[in-house]
Amino acid sequence: MPMPPRLRKTALTAHITTSLAWLGAVTSFVALAVVGLTTTDPGRAHAAYTANDIITTAVIVPLAFASLTTGIIQSAGTTWGLLRHYWVLAKTILTVPATGVLLLHTGPIAALADPANVTALAAGQLRGLQIQVLTDAGAAIVVLLVTTALATFKPRGMTGYGYRRTLRQPTPA
Repeated sequence: MPMPPRLRKTALTAHITTSLAWLGAVTSFVALAVVGLTTTDPGRAHAAYTANDIITTAVIVPLAFASLTTGIIQSAGTTWGLLRHYWVLAKTILTVPATGVLLLHTGPIAALADPANVTALAAGQLRGLQIQVLTDAGAAIVVLLVTTALATFKPRGMTGYGYRRTLRQPTPA
């Protein structure tokens, strides 16, 4: 059932806001991860990873869930539907695993922020983990840009489900 126009616009605004805020937060994360990876100052590296840990748990994870939730609400309450158009389905297929991978990577992020690892950071013993965290965040930016492009361009094409559903709808008299 379609949402009333005011509710639809409110839901759309919430979805756009949370999705782009998620992208912005991940971009900030990347900037700090670059600092953590390239600095020669162990205190600065620890500060960067501590900030990333806070950004991840307090900002990125909630925004990921908010974006996913508002996207599902938005698609379910409009004629686009969650399963009717390929671009909506593609956004969902990208966002659900991206959110899951994000949750899996909170552990490595927290490990880099752990005060017990400052010496290991200084000695370069966590270099692989530092590169992994930066690479994963870069991949997240690509996924978020792709979902933004899909929402902007809305490539044509209905899923088989969407097409069959269109055929079943009565035409207005």
